[in-house]
Amino acid sequence: MSSQKIYSMTIYPKLILDALTTVRYPGTGKNIVEAGMVEDNIRIEGMKVSFSLIFEKPTDPFLKSIIKAAETAILTYVSKEVEIVGNISVKTIQQARPEPGKLLPEVKNVIAVSSGKGGVGKSTVSANLAVALAKMGYKVGLLDADIFGPSMPKMFQVEDARPYAETIDGRDLIIPIEKYGLKLLSIGLFVDPEQATLWRGGMASNALKQLIGDANWGELDYFLIDLPPGTSDIHLTIVQNLAVTGAIVVSTPQEVALADARKGINMFTNDKVNVPILGLVENMAWFTPAELPQNRYYLFGKEGAKKLAEEMNVPLLGQIPIVQSICEGGDNGMPVALDENTITGQAFNELAAKVVAQVKRRNREQAPTQIVEISK
Repeated sequence: MSSQKIYSMTIYPKLILDALTTVRYPGTGKNIVEAGMVEDNIRIEGMKVSFSLIFEKPTDPFLKSIIKAAETAILTYVSKEVEIVGNISVKTIQQARPEPGKLLPEVKNVIAVSSGKGGVGKSTVSANLAVALAKMGYKVGLLDADIFGPSMPKMFQVEDARPYAETIDGRDLIIPIEKYGLKLLSIGLFVDPEQATLWRGGMASNALKQLIGDANWGELDYFLIDLPPGTSDIHLTIVQNLAVTGAIVVSTPQEVALADARKGINMFTNDKVNVPILGLVENMAWFTPAELPQNRYYLFGKEGAKKLAEEMNVPLLGQIPIVQSICEGGDNGMPVALDENTITGQAFNELAAKVVAQVKRRNREQAPTQIVEISK
């Protein structure tokens, strides 16, 4: 009597494909078959199934979860007897992480400005850092990626500006607004400022992709991205579509803000994201009255972000005090970094110098690794 196992069903490639249509890639809303992520090479030997999944890059944050979901889908919708463990291979369109500027080939450095929670002055830091870098003679772009709470149009007093498209090399590209020597785009320039933006995550991510890839940013030394607070689809969209040079995390000295800043640092340094931390900025470090510039009042605690930087082993890039002019400058569209004779103006110019130094150091450190990867 033969010991060969007799199976009660025959498996066809279409059964496997039908099962894989139940697996959706996060963010796009498409199933992996529709998205072209399943290579047309499904191999079947009895109850053994093998095939290849295609990802754009080896660092895709959803790679492992998609493989697991594909296995589960086949076992659920085809048969529990199917043997697939170890039979799913992965192919990537990009065999190495792209150099900074593959999507934006004329952009040298992409810097993400983030915060663990709202209300810590992240957008104020982004706006003034961009202005300070432009004053230093660098070519700077600033993207307001806070789709649901854009603030840059107000901070630069360009609420009434309406960017237009221009045909360049056969493509219709959005022309960024230019002010204070830098280029600026925000979803707030395209929507009614009086209405809430009621979009799902996929719509927000697609809008952000357009502001990045369908705009004529041109040649830039620094491309700053003002991210929304917390962690979301927007953050994943950025790291999936751009080779981010590094991230800056903004926090106040307050313990509740520091707890969220710690999570923000962990998000960027996670193996699935793997973005270097350029450093931490302590905003609202102390209050200094204009009439008593030597006095410091620590309203939210003293040097909390400095201690966190030491604990997380990341640089402290700057401590920005609270003065009335910061609020007035943001409301009037006149960032305080424009006037380097003020306390805050000096602080932001010093911050810009430290960011430049940190970016140069990071680029020097990563250069040998990039050469090795490219040569494979």
